[in-house]
Amino acid sequence: MLTLIKNTNLYTPKKLGKQDILIADKKIVAIATNLDSFKNEHVKIIDAKNKIVTPGFIDQHIHINGAGGKQGFASMTPEISLSELIACGSTTVVGLLGTDGSARDIKSLYAKTKALEQEGISAYMFSGYYGVDSLTITDSIQDDMVFIDKVLGCKIAISDIRSSYPTAEELVRKLRAVMVGGFLSQKKGILHVHLGGLESKLDLLFELVEKYKFPIKHISPTHVGRTKELFDEAIRFAKMGGIIDITTGASKYTDPYKSVLYGIEQGASIENMTFSTDGNAGLTRFDENKNPIGVKKAPVDTNLKETILLIKEGGLAIEEALKLITTNPARNLGLENKGKIEIGCDADFCFFDENLKLTDVFANGKQLMQDIEIIVKGTFES
Repeated sequence: MLTLIKNTNLYTPKKLGKQDILIADKKIVAIATNLDSFKNEHVKIIDAKNKIVTPGFIDQHIHINGAGGKQGFASMTPEISLSELIACGSTTVVGLLGTDGSARDIKSLYAKTKALEQEGISAYMFSGYYGVDSLTITDSIQDDMVFIDKVLGCKIAISDIRSSYPTAEELVRKLRAVMVGGFLSQKKGILHVHLGGLESKLDLLFELVEKYKFPIKHISPTHVGRTKELFDEAIRFAKMGGIIDITTGASKYTDPYKSVLYGIEQGASIENMTFSTDGNAGLTRFDENKNPIGVKKAPVDTNLKETILLIKEGGLAIEEALKLITTNPARNLGLENKGKIEIGCDADFCFFDENLKLTDVFANGKQLMQDIEIIVKGTFES
């Protein structure tokens, strides 16, 4: 089945202007100013006139099978639904565990990852959790990288009171496992590092790069916008060539889009920054006096919101702002067919109107949202 998308105002994320796109099955097979020669009764035609068309968005840190639990079992968040992701343009997600490595199971995370893939989007995962005793599906991080198709790396926490306070040597061993496992499985392999608010900040990560000379591309720090002091350290990491991940849905000292602008002002390249939501994590609800009164789920739509704010309020060009949720996370994760609109890449698209309102979503060549209505829902959604 061929699908021809006509008259797009195309951002790949580079601005190309008026273009047609031809899809065969799940892939982009042609891009040109006019592809009318492919029109026939067997080709589905979609007119995208007056629509801005971008790559589908990548959320590289999201709790797809739930998280939370710091106020007891009842405060654990539920699994995410397909519609929640489609509604904000997230066509590729990377799931992971959080603090809890007891009630949350790594095999259940894999199952949810496969379920989202079966329902229509692209989904991956990290092994591990906050602890130094990494949770794996096989008997090692390296074997997970080699034999588990969806595993892109391993997560661990540092500079957080809930972490296991790992040493640099312990982190190097985990880095070696994801890197060597990546060599064998033709994946990039990254150690995804949760950063808390302790004074140690990124000290361990600088030690890995400066003392142990470990390639910085395999180290992926997240929640770097938790505090101003932490973000200043993250800017230094980005200037060294690392990619830093700014959380949009929680763990932030200021509006995430403002962190991006500040980072650019301080000399960090936007090529070395990404957004992720931390969506579906468990957050504490507070009253007007900042007293805890309950729990809530971290939002999953904040990558979209902060990117639009970066354009409308921050004045950043659309093609630059889009990099935070398209090409940059794809490069960080080693997903060569994601985050861009090019021949041979997966057919993941977001359509926007002239006011940057999301109207349509495609994932793997299939339309999941049409004219703001979600037309493909998860298995158990009504």
